[in-house]
Amino acid sequence: MTVTARPPAVSGVLAPSTSPTAVHTRPSARRAPRSAWTLAATTIIWLTSLIVTALWVQGGGVSALFAFDAETLNSLGRLAGLISANLLLYQVLLMARVPIFERGFGRDGITRMHRLVGFWSFWLLISHIVLQVFGYAAQAGVNPFVQLWEFVWDYPGMLLATAGTALLVLVVITSIRRARRALRYESWHLLHLYGYLGVGLAIPHMLWTGADFTASALATAYWWGLWAAVAASVLVFRVGRPVWRSWRHGLRVTAVERDGLRGVAVRMRGRRLHALGAQPGQFFVWRFLDGGGWMRGHPFSLAGAPHGDELVISARVVGDGTQRLTTLKPGTRVVFEGPFGHMTGETRQSPKVLMLGAGAGVAPLVALLESESYAPGGATLVTRDHADGDALRLDAIARLVATRGVRHFTLNGARSRVGASWIPATHSTWDGADLIRFLSPDLDQHDVYLCGPIPWMDAVRKDLRAAGVAADRIHSEAFTV
Repeated sequence: MTVTARPPAVSGVLAPSTSPTAVHTRPSARRAPRSAWTLAATTIIWLTSLIVTALWVQGGGVSALFAFDAETLNSLGRLAGLISANLLLYQVLLMARVPIFERGFGRDGITRMHRLVGFWSFWLLISHIVLQVFGYAAQAGVNPFVQLWEFVWDYPGMLLATAGTALLVLVVITSIRRARRALRYESWHLLHLYGYLGVGLAIPHMLWTGADFTASALATAYWWGLWAAVAASVLVFRVGRPVWRSWRHGLRVTAVERDGLRGVAVRMRGRRLHALGAQPGQFFVWRFLDGGGWMRGHPFSLAGAPHGDELVISARVVGDGTQRLTTLKPGTRVVFEGPFGHMTGETRQSPKVLMLGAGAGVAPLVALLESESYAPGGATLVTRDHADGDALRLDAIARLVATRGVRHFTLNGARSRVGASWIPATHSTWDGADLIRFLSPDLDQHDVYLCGPIPWMDAVRKDLRAAGVAADRIHSEAFTV
């Protein structure tokens, strides 16, 4: 329909508010409150950070800091190196799918932390190198370039550390958003894995030349313990657990279907999938054993509420990873990690829901709408695509409109260059907050779910806050770093 209460109009579909199907309810089994997991995860981060500071103080870092000579540079360099090493290992640990961090921070929070921690650890590493070079050069009375050459060639483990630093530089450069947009996801993911090798190559020089790492039994126990924990977490949660669960549940492709003009839906069946505890709104990392390149995992949300022993995903075909989905054959084995994510019905507080999705982000919102409880007219779905032909899950949305009274509005078209960037150019005269209030006049009775590209979600979230929506009623998930 076309809403003409005030210009410009918003095109959409409004279902009759009669004859809804049976109301679905949220899962009754509740996990421990997220606040408890968040507190535990945060405590671990801060506790280990304090230990690193204590090691530096124990090694005479404070007194050297106030010497105001070469020792000051060396002390600052040691501190930067300690913190960088700690953050570097935590960067790996945060992405190791460790349950305490997944439940405490959520995948959205972890991806933001991973990016932030990664850049901080890198710049602290560079600061460590620069400060140590100038500090040692001042002590020895030599040119800093001569001192750098001596570090690389004469100090144990430094050649490996240099190679590791070069790999980390490569990872950081390709992680800058502009550079990443120029790379295919598969290429970027492969380059990103070199970060693991870079961390591994840096460890020997810490053991052979780093006094702060070996000067006391506490320091040695801490660093060996942290390295062992990181290595074990990667092996257990990134390798062992997915392999075990994939074998146990025996998930296989049963059908590959078109989803709109440019999308594909993949249906999979397995054994005892209810034991996974998957909820609508969550996502998995999928690997399909259909030939070379299967080791590259791709995150896709559930496109429908989990039903029996079937799971469904949907994606727009935009690159090699999604193009590959269109060629999958029935019977293809599936290796998966998950479920992940906090964008579920458990976070909901209000009787009504407003769902705003862009592109493939519509799929998890449809899954939520299929499972959540709401009165006819109590759920509003706003979808955003560059063109009408890009839309996904149209059949499922039509069923929700017809049988459950979901209000569906489309905001398709080229992005607006003025005003709110999350709406199309055809609606550029609208204020973003006003448009949201127009779509949901009783906004104070809604929880809001967002899913789409990160810049788009950031723009929507800004206007939601301007429209008066409390931060704890805005739920979203990000899959990229």
